[in-house]
Amino acid sequence: MDLKLSSLFFYLHVITVNCNPGPLVDVVIDSHDRGKAFISQVGLGRLITGMDRGLQGMCVNEHRRITIPPHLAYGSVGTGGIIPPDAVLVYDVLLLDIWNTEDKVQIRTLSKPASCNRTTVASDFVRYHYNGTLLNGTAFDSSYSRNATYDTYLGQGDLIKGMEEGLLGMCVGERRFIIVPPFLAYGESGYGTKVPPQATLAFEVLLVDMFNPKDDLIVEVKEVPEGCVRRTVTGDYIRYHYNGTFQDGTAFDSSYKRNSTYNTYIGKGYVIRGMDKALHGLCMGEKRRITIPPHLAYGGDGVGDFIPGSAVLVFDIHVIDFHNPKDQVDVKVTHKPEECKVTSEADDLIQYRYNCSLMDGTLLYSSDQYDSPSITTLGASKVIAGLEEGLSGMCVGEKREVVIPPHWGHGENGAGGVPRSAVLFFELELVELQKGVPEGYMFVWLGDGPDNLFPAMDLNGDKEVPLEEFSAFIMLQVKEGKGRLRPGVNADSIIKDMFDKQDHNKDGKVVEDELGLEVDETEQARRDEL
Repeated sequence: MDLKLSSLFFYLHVITVNCNPGPLVDVVIDSHDRGKAFISQVGLGRLITGMDRGLQGMCVNEHRRITIPPHLAYGSVGTGGIIPPDAVLVYDVLLLDIWNTEDKVQIRTLSKPASCNRTTVASDFVRYHYNGTLLNGTAFDSSYSRNATYDTYLGQGDLIKGMEEGLLGMCVGERRFIIVPPFLAYGESGYGTKVPPQATLAFEVLLVDMFNPKDDLIVEVKEVPEGCVRRTVTGDYIRYHYNGTFQDGTAFDSSYKRNSTYNTYIGKGYVIRGMDKALHGLCMGEKRRITIPPHLAYGGDGVGDFIPGSAVLVFDIHVIDFHNPKDQVDVKVTHKPEECKVTSEADDLIQYRYNCSLMDGTLLYSSDQYDSPSITTLGASKVIAGLEEGLSGMCVGEKREVVIPPHWGHGENGAGGVPRSAVLFFELELVELQKGVPEGYMFVWLGDGPDNLFPAMDLNGDKEVPLEEFSAFIMLQVKEGKGRLRPGVNADSIIKDMFDKQDHNKDGKVVEDELGLEVDETEQARRDEL
């Protein structure tokens, strides 16, 4: 601070006036600490000469004892009946404050964030913490004691002039020490009982947050996976993880802590306006940082003790998956054998290998966890509808990548280790295929059966067909490719069941009349096709 004695203001404590005549001496200074506040200006002849000299060179919070001989005080005349002639005066002085009319706001940066994309300007709304003291260190106010930031617009006269100036050009997270002379603070009036008249003020300030009413979203793309062929649009349903912080880095929420994604429709107003806008145009697996000003978030009211009023929100999001309710199963063939004459269809018994993952690569299930490939009958509703779709039309040895939206998978409720509304990614390989028979049948002809069935079945021509002969006939048809048994079921059990249905009198043999008995339509639907 540039100190000019002609315009120096100070506070002092006057402890005693000791009037003792004695020989002429110059000013004597000694340290002491007692007193009551006093204000004056030095260097302009407004103080006695000895005091003018004794105060020069003092620092704030310095204690001095100043002994002034009569010829530098009130001389042989004294004054006002209080100080007698030829009195030596002794003052115990504590300098509390000092400033000059040419002083300006002093700003010292205590710390600054490593990156700072923007600094405060007039018309910004700022939220900051502060400790306020007088120049001698006496505290008069603190936002920390109220556990709430001081929130205001800059450049609208809502702050003392010195603080308006001191807050300009700051970064969020920056700390400053700001000294404001009284004519840029509360001046001659002071402020209540806490700030005396003509007091210099010192503020330690931490800028917590700032925005401008004209601000829009700030979107910073952190990571985009290769091969992004589709981006989110209005109407999509998205699942994403996020960390939510204020601009100073203070966390307020995280989906990771709940171990559950945030799930919502895009563009339907289910989330704050800024997030709804920011969720457009994303790829699966993409990571973004989104900065949302309060007028696109929770505004001036905030949310209880959770989000302060006028808070800027910063979200680091990671898109796990998204889908549209109209999405179909997406099938991509990654390998197909050169020879492919037979493909899988409903009623076929198949063996297949698979890996089932979430779209972020998290493995949920794998057939490699078991001793053998998985087995299922297509069309029997043994697996989710999307997997049925993905397994249909495959050749043995074919490999596929299949993306299954939740309405073709486990839906909104999930299942087992599958999260709610999760899009599933399957890697499939068809290992074995056994052609099937329609539902309700155990055996079917693959062409026209014999014109005269019973003579063909009566292998030894004795006009009766026991179980052994019946079984040999059926197995011969299968071997010659003329008929097919239901795959995946024990052949002997199937044939025995078929035989029992033809042996109406239960005598252990089928004769021609039994094979030709009339049955009603219900029973016919249950019987095997012979």
